[in-house]
Amino acid sequence: MGRRRRRVIKIVKKKMPKVFLCPLCGEESIRITIKSPGLAEVQCGNKDCELHKNKEEFEIGPSEQMVDVYCKFVDKHSS
Repeated sequence: MGRRRRRVIKIVKKKMPKVFLCPLCGEESIRITIKSPGLAEVQCGNKDCELHKNKEEFEIGPSEQMVDVYCKFVDKHSS
């Protein structure tokens, strides 16, 4: 006689997004790169968007991630 096999439950962890929605052109084409520990760069991948040619830079703290930079970017352009 054998034992009953246990069912293996896999836990799927959600990952942070790498591409964000652009508030200027409406496309999902914003890329954020963290240049150095205190500086992040935001650029749109859509060629028709004005942000494609002009990159924006934001100062960030040591614990901030790409999502935090995106929130600063949206706040700046929504007001």
